[in-house]
Order: sequence, then C-alpha cells, then structure tokens
Amino acid sequence: MGVRTLGLFVILTTVALAGCSKKDAAQEARDAEAQAAAQVPAGPATMSSDPGDSAMATTDGSAAAATDNLGAQGGPAQLPVADFDASSVTPTSAALPPFPFFKDPEGLKNNLEGTDASKAFDRHGFIAGNKYVTQEGREALFQYTLANPDTGRTYSEIEFMRNYENAIAALGGQKISAVGFTPEVAAAAGGREQIEKYWAAASPPVPEAEHLTYLIRTADKEYWIHVSTGGIVPPMGFVTVLEKQAMKSSLGFLDAAAMKKELDAKGHVALYINFDTDKATLRPDAQPIIAEVNKLLTSDPSLKLSIEGHTDNTGGADHNRELATARARSVLGALVGLGVDASRLGSKGFGPDKPVADNSTDAGRAKNRRVELVKVN
Repeated sequence: MGVRTLGLFVILTTVALAGCSKKDAAQEARDAEAQAAAQVPAGPATMSSDPGDSAMATTDGSAAAATDNLGAQGGPAQLPVADFDASSVTPTSAALPPFPFFKDPEGLKNNLEGTDASKAFDRHGFIAGNKYVTQEGREALFQYTLANPDTGRTYSEIEFMRNYENAIAALGGQKISAVGFTPEVAAAAGGREQIEKYWAAASPPVPEAEHLTYLIRTADKEYWIHVSTGGIVPPMGFVTVLEKQAMKSSLGFLDAAAMKKELDAKGHVALYINFDTDKATLRPDAQPIIAEVNKLLTSDPSLKLSIEGHTDNTGGADHNRELATARARSVLGALVGLGVDASRLGSKGFGPDKPVADNSTDAGRAKNRRVELVKVN
C-alpha cells in the first residue's frame, strides 16, 4: 500500500491522517453509492453517513481519517436535496470533542484571535441544499494562510478541504451543500451585498471559490460547519463552526400591563418574538410573550388586534413578506389555541417594507425583526 502523509490534523484530541490505497473501502463505498444513484429516479433523497467508511478508531478513541488522491478518499455523505431539512441528517453516534472540535492544521496558525475568532452569539450564512440560508448561535471562526513562511508548511486548496472533509466524516457529519455560489443562488439570497452582511470568515461568495457546508446533528443540537478556499490571493482557507441556538436575551419582555399602556398611547406595540431561523415556527422562549398577549386580550374583551409581521432587509423582499405573513399567522394561531376568539384577531405581513431602524447595522436589523400588535377600532 502506497502511503503519503498529508499532515497531522487535530480534533481536540488527535485526528491522524492515514494513507490508503487507490481502491480502498471508502472508494468502494462511493462506487456503490454512484451505482445506486444511477438506478434511482431523480428527486430528493436522504443518505445516512457511516463514519466507519471514512475513518478508523485510534487507540485513544479518536478518529483517524483515511485520505488519498481526489478520486479515492472518504468523506461525509452528500445529500442531493433541494429544500434542505436538517432532520434528514442522521444524528451522530460519535462522542464529540468540546466545541469547536478542531485545532489548527499542522503547520498553520489561525489568523484570528480573541473576539474575532470566537463569538458568543452571531449569525452566519451557509448553503444548504441549493439555497443560501443563515443560522444563529455560538460561533468559532478560523482563517488560515495556506503557505506558512514561519513553518515552511504549504497546503494546496484541495488538501486543506480534504482534511476537514475527513475529520467531519469521522464525527458523523454530512455534507449538505449541493451547489456553489452561482449567480442564481446569489440572486435568490438578495445579492452578494446581502450575503456578505453575515459572511464573517470565508472566501468571497463567488463561483470561483469553493464553499462546502456540513452538518453534525446530535439528539438535541445542530452544528453547522462551513469550509471554503479560493477566490483570494494569496491562497487562504476558512472555517466557520456554529452551534445553532437561540440568543439568551439580556432584556425583559413587555407584560400585559405594559402592552396595554403602549396600545392606549400609540395604538400599536412592538414585540420581539423568537422564531426558528427563516421559518414561522415559534420557539419555546416565545411562549411567555404569547401568554402575556393572551392575558391582555382576556382582560379587555372588547379589544381587537391586527397582528403584523415585519423583517429586516436580509434576503429577497418577496420571500420576507411571505415569511412575515406566516409568522403573524403563527402568533394568531397560538392565541386562538389559548382560547381567544379568532374574530377578534387579524394578521398581515409586511416583510422589509416598514423598517423602524437602520438596516445597515446589526442593532437596526434586530429592531426591524418584530411582530406588532395594532389596535383595531
């Protein structure tokens, strides 16, 4: 067996890169998948990942990823999906190292330090299926110059990408991006300017750069990983690891009495209700606010409200209007579920059309993402 060393890549403990033959188990698995795919009609499909096809256990319990040339190597299973559903990814059975999983590749040093490299809560963009989406949560950012003059170590772009591909596979992750940043993908996301608002540490979102998204799921968590190279001189590599989670608010919310005071004074009141990212699903921490709105309506049987959804200007305007409408309906539905007469409620969605703050700043966009209660006379 011909063996070549690609360099030590560490996943907190040690993920060693072992050489393999040009026709190893990982390649045989890929050949089998390709043959199976050729016999299946075109359409969405879900393929579970078996880390055993792309990694071997080491004596200390960590994973050793098998690598060789471009045509013969292991890696996370690819999901040929259009509208990506995170639940289609099989939860990993691997014991995950502490977040963010990865140490610097051998001979490289993260160019980012301190708060530039670690954020308690932020938003970042990913390609999932064939669409650009954003996710929020705890974030770790890595930025590498692929030729390190201090150590003399130089990585090709493919070697850098392959190291992460195999390490993620060893942790039970799956590749979930099906396309790159084609003009169509960028246009659907609202253009490159919109994308780059949440593009903290990655090659530019252009077709010339390679962008891959991976997802590691556990029973109760999602870890979104973006790996990219290309589009920059000198050659660089970028990695984002995001643990999806809702922000723990440091602010209290309006109670029923405060809502009534605001409605009596202005005729409307803004509520900041958490939904799943890019969905109309109310998060569990939204329930106390819904309960206060129910209390408000119960205390004044004559009160009628229009529930109106608003977004920031990230993404396409038409999509945001649809999202805002769906979110307003979700709030209405939650209130009806608590016993409020549906005839007392209406719902509308305005998307980005009625901002109350500057969309060029994070703070302004956060204020614009709101649900308003408007008194109906």
